[in-house]
Amino acid sequence: MSEQPSILAFAGSTRSGSFNKMLVRIAADAAKEAGARVTLVDLRDLALPLYDEDLESRSGLPENAKKLKSMMKASDGFLIAAPEYNSSITGVMKNAIDWASRPEKGEKPLEAFSGKVAGIMSASPGGLGGLRGLYHVRQILSNINMLVIPEQLAISKAGDVFNESGELTDDKQRETVRSIAKRVVEVAGKLKRER
Repeated sequence: MSEQPSILAFAGSTRSGSFNKMLVRIAADAAKEAGARVTLVDLRDLALPLYDEDLESRSGLPENAKKLKSMMKASDGFLIAAPEYNSSITGVMKNAIDWASRPEKGEKPLEAFSGKVAGIMSASPGGLGGLRGLYHVRQILSNINMLVIPEQLAISKAGDVFNESGELTDDKQRETVRSIAKRVVEVAGKLKRER
């Protein structure tokens, strides 16, 4: 078994020009530099249907839900950039979590999440930077047995701090993203060695 931790990185947005997609790419690059194997996934590419227990009962998990769940199960930790919609988590992100949380035959409950580490961050054009949504993200992930590191970042007025290349222009914020990614890699590595 490789000692190198595996990190799954994604944003809770489907918008092409999403600030949170830009943010999670920066975090993913920092995790690679810290020594992790990183998979960056765009939830838009998965096009998951809304969670529907009748659909699950009839057909099982949709193929793309299985794909996401498989990536999550293969990961030691997550880096998540979570936009805030109406003071909470986005529907697309909650839907992805809901599908991945569904147990299949032979699986332990919450196998895609239990005992794994997450680092969370957000970016928003608003003044609070998505901070209210991060509270809900932390609560949800903690309740499905994930260790969410205390460090987090909420970038306000995001339209002013990302350049045309999707890079952060603020040195302090860029360093905070890097430190969150490094911490997730460090904790994920320790948890992996303990398994």
